[in-house]
Amino acid sequence: MRVALSEERLNLIRQALETRFAPTELVIKDQSQLHIGHDGAKDGKGHFDVTIVAAEFRGQNRIARHRMVYDALAELLQSDIHALRIKAFPPSER
Repeated sequence: MRVALSEERLNLIRQALETRFAPTELVIKDQSQLHIGHDGAKDGKGHFDVTIVAAEFRGQNRIARHRMVYDALAELLQSDIHALRIKAFPPSER
């Protein structure tokens, strides 16, 4: 059951980011297993690592890029994501 939930969450994150940014590169890793026993993991939400490359990040600083990703995932941050590590780049920085 845990695997299905993890795969479902990964798919939801992927769908939200692909819809919002049409990225040229998108890697999402579920890091939840590294946080078992952590206070933040008790609510059942997951820990994720996202690397995303999209043209929309051109001209945006790192903080703005992160805010854009957080905005795209706002609903999932309420229900499924406890922690999110973001690496967001425009194509020229990859």
